[in-house]
Amino acid sequence: MNRRDTTVAADASMPLVCRASASLAQYLHPHPVVLVVSGPSGVGKDSVVKRLRESGHAFHFVVTMTDRPPRAGEVDGEDYCFVSTATFEETIARDEFIEYARVYGQYKGVPKASAQRALESGQDVLMRLDVQGTATIRQRVPGAVTVFLAPPSLDVLVERLRQRAGDTPEQTEKRLEMALSEVERIQEFDYAVINREGQLEQTVAQVLAIVEAEKCRTGREPVRL
Repeated sequence: MNRRDTTVAADASMPLVCRASASLAQYLHPHPVVLVVSGPSGVGKDSVVKRLRESGHAFHFVVTMTDRPPRAGEVDGEDYCFVSTATFEETIARDEFIEYARVYGQYKGVPKASAQRALESGQDVLMRLDVQGTATIRQRVPGAVTVFLAPPSLDVLVERLRQRAGDTPEQTEKRLEMALSEVERIQEFDYAVINREGQLEQTVAQVLAIVEAEKCRTGREPVRL
């Protein structure tokens, strides 16, 4: 007997109308979704996540913490939470990350506390992570929904990375190598969405449709962080 069978058997003594009401309630008030948007460098994760946050859907966006300096136009506490390396390592020691990693010589981590509070209040949680971080989330947060943003072609991805401002030629080559290896991991994700040039709204609509489909999926368990 599996776990769902056990639940039904345990409730068999309840009046039929009560059992039916309990079964229906979980779909009238579905568990919140933890959505992880990922993909290779240069695919447009920041733009997609920004539009998701502006879409009107009540996401709680988990701001990633990093010890790298902010880039032009980035806002502390909005795009990333920028801290010193010492502060980041103190946070590691206190076990306050869902996951963290060192990428391109810089720390990035997903804090636990605000995401836990959002889930407890019934709010969907949105994370923007690289492919390596998403792999860790899959292991530590069963039930998280992972979406791989893919470029329309490898040529487009390579061109985007070569035009990236502020990178040295050596950094660009490193990013290219990493991005190509990340594209190879697309089948590890629950969903893949192509982020085509000039079609940002369509990309965002597809991601929102995934969230709504997940809320309708039977047998989905609450996510624990």
